[in-house]
Amino acid sequence: MKSTRRTFVIGDIHGALKALIQVIERAQVKEEDLLIFLGDYVDGWSQSPEVINYLIQLKETHNCIFMRGNHDDLCYRWLKFDESNETWLMHGGKATVSAYEKIPYNFRKIHIHFFENLNNYHIDAANRLFIHAGFTSHNGVTYEYFEKMFYWDRSLWELALAMDKDLKQGDLYYPKRLTHYSEIFIGHTSLSRIGESVPKNVVNVWNMDTGAAHKSPLTIMDIDTKEYWQSDPVYTLYPNEKGRN
Repeated sequence: MKSTRRTFVIGDIHGALKALIQVIERAQVKEEDLLIFLGDYVDGWSQSPEVINYLIQLKETHNCIFMRGNHDDLCYRWLKFDESNETWLMHGGKATVSAYEKIPYNFRKIHIHFFENLNNYHIDAANRLFIHAGFTSHNGVTYEYFEKMFYWDRSLWELALAMDKDLKQGDLYYPKRLTHYSEIFIGHTSLSRIGESVPKNVVNVWNMDTGAAHKSPLTIMDIDTKEYWQSDPVYTLYPNEKGRN
């Protein structure tokens, strides 16, 4: 009997709990479904701690895999080591710091544990790669020398966008980086940069960051059918906030 379990991938949330709840409900996610989150759960809108609480609770009832985003690493380093910098604060960190002022220390410890157990990447049985940002090694993720690239790299997406669309696998100049996985699902680089607000596929790369940190919706997608569901534009859910705008 064919399994009815669906696998969903979810883009960058950036503290927008209301949007996350909307997409989970609109996709009619069931307990037996698999949810793969691409990272950047925090920094932007005012509910970063509540997003982490929700995800921790969701894992108790659903099958969840969580990637590590660059903002998650920055938030973790602030919570764990009191590391901070002006660039982080300007790009969403200030809202996170403010939100955590109301969070008791014991909950902070639970959140630190959550951040410490995030995955840098996930490869499924169909050889699909799920990763927040990308990788730089032309031999694939297991050969990556620089772990931070998993959640900071933008060159993978830029490579896909810049590729000569007439190139085919096997051609001399076809990028080897794109040959190792049947599909690659990323977040990290908001599609608002190219005026898009729905998931975009280029070559075998799917960008799921539909701009929830800014003025666009959060997105969840069935990775097999490519059907997707979106929240309301996130700024309408937080009308008195600026997010990362």
